[in-house]
Amino acid sequence: MTTHLLGIRHHGPGSARAVATRLAEVEPDVVLIEGPPEADALVELTEDPAMQPPVALLAYATDDVSRAAFWPFAVFSPEWQALAYAREAGIPVRFCDLPAAHTFAAPPDEHAGPPVDPLALLASAGGYDDPERWWDDVVESRRDSESPFEVIADAMTAVREDEKPPQGNEARREAYMRSVLRRTRKDGFENIAVVCGAWHVPALADPLPPASHDQAVLKGLPKRKVACTWVPWTHGRLATASGYGAGVRSPGWYHHLFTTADDVTARWLAGVAAVLREEDLPVSTAHVIEAVRLAETLATLRGRSSAGLAEVTEATRAVLCGGDEVQVELVTRRLVVGERLGEVPDSVPQPPLAADLTATAKRLRLKKDPVVKELDLDLRTPGGLDRSKLLHRLRILGIEWGSREASARRNKGTFRETWALAWEPSFEVDLVAAAVYGTTVPSAATAAVRGTVEGTPPLDEVTTAVENCLLADLPEALPEALAALDARAAADADVARLMSALPALARATRYGNVRGTDTGALRAVADRMLDRICAGLPPAAHGIDDDAAARLAQLIDGVHDATSLLGDEAKERWLAALARLAERPSLPPLLAGRLTRILHDAGQFDALDIELRLGRALTPGVTPSAGAAYVEGFFDGGALLLVHDEGLLRVIDAWLAAIPDDVFTEVLPLLRRTFGAFSGPEKRAIGQRAAGLTGTARVVAVADELDEDRAERVLPVLATLLGVGA
Repeated sequence: MTTHLLGIRHHGPGSARAVATRLAEVEPDVVLIEGPPEADALVELTEDPAMQPPVALLAYATDDVSRAAFWPFAVFSPEWQALAYAREAGIPVRFCDLPAAHTFAAPPDEHAGPPVDPLALLASAGGYDDPERWWDDVVESRRDSESPFEVIADAMTAVREDEKPPQGNEARREAYMRSVLRRTRKDGFENIAVVCGAWHVPALADPLPPASHDQAVLKGLPKRKVACTWVPWTHGRLATASGYGAGVRSPGWYHHLFTTADDVTARWLAGVAAVLREEDLPVSTAHVIEAVRLAETLATLRGRSSAGLAEVTEATRAVLCGGDEVQVELVTRRLVVGERLGEVPDSVPQPPLAADLTATAKRLRLKKDPVVKELDLDLRTPGGLDRSKLLHRLRILGIEWGSREASARRNKGTFRETWALAWEPSFEVDLVAAAVYGTTVPSAATAAVRGTVEGTPPLDEVTTAVENCLLADLPEALPEALAALDARAAADADVARLMSALPALARATRYGNVRGTDTGALRAVADRMLDRICAGLPPAAHGIDDDAAARLAQLIDGVHDATSLLGDEAKERWLAALARLAERPSLPPLLAGRLTRILHDAGQFDALDIELRLGRALTPGVTPSAGAAYVEGFFDGGALLLVHDEGLLRVIDAWLAAIPDDVFTEVLPLLRRTFGAFSGPEKRAIGQRAAGLTGTARVVAVADELDEDRAERVLPVLATLLGVGA
């Protein structure tokens, strides 16, 4: 009876190559692989040609999907190569790690992994300060046929001799691995190959401890019902930067090492050149040749048999990118890490909700792609509308496959949407979690909305739920959401919350134009909310400080824009309420200025009214700070009035000229905030108009106060700058 212990590093091309070679040499009867035993029944699915790595085993507790875990496999993963060998040789495969049923039932364990980093210790002994670089040199970049497994076993044995025995979950894992090994021997298998993390090799070596020892470690473990399946994975999720504990820094580079038989360096740098050329960056064949020479020279100087990632990266930076770190980062993201997405066959078991999404996405020709891509939808077409509904329904379920973007066509109508799509493998777990709401995407989204509006949720949440109902076309949930909205709006005495909720509601009334939704009931609720806002606005504006006035002004802007979507009658009621509020003498200056501007833009005040109101607000009897706040509120709507109305410009100019010098510095921040927000062309136009004004006392005053001594001191500098001589 022979047992071959193949200690590997997860996702290492050198380890994968060595595993494939050793398995072909020893021709085992069975292969044991570190992984959850619940996946034994899924091994046969890897025989389907449609299964293309990177993929991952997903296991989750059926009663709590927050307890879930992934076991990823890339083509360069040693475990995947072991699966491939067993499939071609027609021999059985068994996963031998601690079952997920026990792992998910146990509380989090502080002893979840090795007590030390064995690679760090070995790298330090070899004179390396970077464990990843040491392993890459010793194992992953090797292309010879010499097996590393005996050396790895000896090294790990030496490391473990100085450490305490494993505890907690680590002890349970190794005890279970040994129990699987004993059971496999008892089943009559004579020639056994075990593919596991290098750290575990000494724990599985003969002689094994008594079976009673491991039984005592495993006795009484809690258990939980677990489901398991295959899901697509990405190279980005294999990277250490993604937070994956067993990840590698450069999955794209490792894939290249494993799949490229010759000219490894030249082919890699040619790929780098292709990435840069896609961005219209100038990279020639001569650049590539020089980069290859530099990488190989660096490898020779460093005593390496071939160029590694460090050498090709330095060659990329120096030759192909000209030292530009932004371009190097682009290459790292696109090529060194990469975003290759795997595929799983249709025969893989899926939860009903995930299966419905897969079928719907296939029908709508939406590809699950990890690379961010823009999708522009025309909602007037059946395909565009159906895609929009699907993406909105997924967002309700917390699956952000798409995020809304500003339309590239700058269209403000309701018939076009722009999305940024990027699929994340973790969405598979989100789909499992969302399955509690239903077995199809529409039914699950409907149930999720109903759950949101139950009880007494905040008004803004109910408003969002109503808007989501319309965007996602969920007619069964809309009546309940509207009833909840009406009830919450009637019971909410906070005018600010009503004002913040109305714009979303007003936007929703427009969806019927394109989506074919009856928004009559929605408009009735919005009208009642507007009535309550108009009635509650005067008390809300009474006795508030400057900060509260600024917040209220923003809310008024939002409601003002919203009323234009609710029709002329709603607009007239709103403007009448603002006109009554504007006549109140106790309004904060900023709010008074904002109301004056809104009513002027709506045609309620003419130019003479504006000059009179500004004149009263900027008279000497009003403090300059109050006048500056009024000006800030008034000009928040833009500066074109000052360009086209000379009378208004004179009022502002005279007020500025009358501000005492000792007070001017106090109001300057407010003035800078106001006038600094104007666009460059607006500032130039205002300056030109102001320069043409006559009869202004400020210019004479400045001329009278000219300090000739100070002026003479700057003349030589100005002469030098202008090139006219001293």
